Amino acid sequence: MTYLSPKDHIPVFFEDTSVAFASKSDDSLRKTYWLFSLMNQARVVNLGTFFIKLALKLNLPIKNLIRITIFEQFCGGETINDCDDTIAMLGNSGIGTILDYSVEGEESETSFETTAAEILKTIDKASVSDTIPFSVFKVTGIASAELLEKIQRDEHLSEQEQNAYTLVRQRIERLCRYAREKDVRIFIDAEESWIQGVIDDLAYEMMQKYNKEKAIVYNTYQLYRHETLDALKTAFLMARQKGYFLGGKLVRGAYMEKEQLRARENEYFNPIHATKEATDKDYNSAIDFCLDHLEHISICLGTHNEYSSQYCALKMKKLRISQNDNRIWFAQLLGMSDNISFNLAKAGYNVAKYVPYGPIDAVLPYLIRRAEENTSIAGQSSREFLLVKSELKRRRSGSL
Repeated sequence: MTYLSPKDHIPVFFEDTSVAFASKSDDSLRKTYWLFSLMNQARVVNLGTFFIKLALKLNLPIKNLIRITIFEQFCGGETINDCDDTIAMLGNSGIGTILDYSVEGEESETSFETTAAEILKTIDKASVSDTIPFSVFKVTGIASAELLEKIQRDEHLSEQEQNAYTLVRQRIERLCRYAREKDVRIFIDAEESWIQGVIDDLAYEMMQKYNKEKAIVYNTYQLYRHETLDALKTAFLMARQKGYFLGGKLVRGAYMEKEQLRARENEYFNPIHATKEATDKDYNSAIDFCLDHLEHISICLGTHNEYSSQYCALKMKKLRISQNDNRIWFAQLLGMSDNISFNLAKAGYNVAKYVPYGPIDAVLPYLIRRAEENTSIAGQSSREFLLVKSELKRRRSGSL
């Protein structure tokens, strides 16, 4: 892996806040400033999430407060059609939308079927839109996490569990087959290490079926895990051997505290890199590997890291890969890292935003994670806050 040097001509300028926040009115930007100023304080976030959970448990009327604050910042709406304004806003800036039905914590077969049906709707919507390049689902949205863990541990399944797993496989098959029929690429999101192995197996099975001509099904690679870079390379070799294209979404990872806690409690080796530097090194090495084998790999960089985004853009330039090569995408979450998303898009790169949606009660776990993630990632809230502050100052001064 090479590193950016001062002599490198950087392809994208991420400090341009006039581009990053061009779609926001002054009032909207001030509201964002206020929200990130609160999220920049860990104690406020911790107290806020505690009282939100308590208020909902006691059925106190706080949904409207949630709706006009964190829900509005990080979600597209409560229904798929509610997201239309967000889709249009992003599309006007050359940014695609990844509709993410973010209902979590459901555990019944009925809820799993409901979620699968909703994901099929996102595929339908993507199939008739030029601004929705991907669909996405989490396996735990359509399957019991407890069942997946039992399968990964290779434990004996009861007849009822075997039947449940058959239904899981059928749902995944239905989603991936439909994505192929509609020519819509679909991400299978990553999850905790104790169920990720079985998810990987399912993803590769679907790739072998539906990625014969191009990458339709994408697995997700969490580079904060020690073994992931090698796993990516092994997956590539397997794809070449079996004659299909590899689709990969590269992320750092979202379950660090949970992984560390479980490893400590169960006294096994922590699968997460000990340092951020080790994670960054593997992430950028994964970029190198994928771009060097682009004839057989399609990737999406799911990252809020400016360095890695710049690194990929520079590597593409050195390899003479077009900015809009459809095998390379960048993705960020709605409401975060607009300086990356909008400036990449303006420079001609393929960019999409994850746009979560769903009933407020059901997406609350997602929203709480966003608030906590912004607080726990070193400098993330401060970075977002300072960028918004910079743009407000620029507008007040009348800068062009």
